[in-house]
Amino acid sequence: MMIIIEGVSKSYCIESGKKVAAVHGLSLAVSRGEVFGYIGPNGAGKSTSIKLLLDLIRPDTGTITINGLPSSNEASRAKIGYLPENPYMYDFLTASEYLRYAGNLSDMDTSSIAQRSELLLEKLKLDQASNRRISSYSKGMQQRTAIAAALIHDPDLVVLDEPMSGLDPLGRKLIFDLIAELKKQGKTVFISSHVLTDIERLCDRVGIIVQGRLCYEGLVADLMMPLEEQFLQVVAATGVDEVK
Repeated sequence: MMIIIEGVSKSYCIESGKKVAAVHGLSLAVSRGEVFGYIGPNGAGKSTSIKLLLDLIRPDTGTITINGLPSSNEASRAKIGYLPENPYMYDFLTASEYLRYAGNLSDMDTSSIAQRSELLLEKLKLDQASNRRISSYSKGMQQRTAIAAALIHDPDLVVLDEPMSGLDPLGRKLIFDLIAELKKQGKTVFISSHVLTDIERLCDRVGIIVQGRLCYEGLVADLMMPLEEQFLQVVAATGVDEVK
């Protein structure tokens, strides 16, 4: 397994010292080479789950292993590519400069950075604008640049939080094709998204989290009705109104 999460819970302190459970008793496993979709309403615990997975925060209880190593072990994160929901980029840099910076953070050598940058910029149709400052890019171009940065070091596990955000139809097609290629290469892809049709089209399996608890986990192909209808039924059963 690439990801194993066992009995993980995480609470946050709010005013008056009270605690709110963001994730409760979360257990799931993601196989190597699998594209796994993760969906849920606003405030369900998706972002907290990803932060726990990346060791940006630590669980109160439970364990997380990545490729056989504890998530707290720095080596477990060396081959993870991460796209946050709202990526921050140094927009005074060009795309080429930004990818060089990202590659240096992953201790890549100059030659490997140049090769991977050329490949990714071409795949994501950014090669003609690679020497322009990111500040001049459209939102979709910035999103594609952030995805390229997440992939610069050829990670084994790719975690994408709302990867289709801000993309036009061409950009969406490019990312669909890229994820399909990652799967063919044997990479593991973990996608959090509120676009249910994207999850249904891209993913092998899906997990639905509601109020911090995993309510459904299974093969997309095993669903007896469209994913959107399944999702709405699960959410309705919990009494949650707002869906993301």
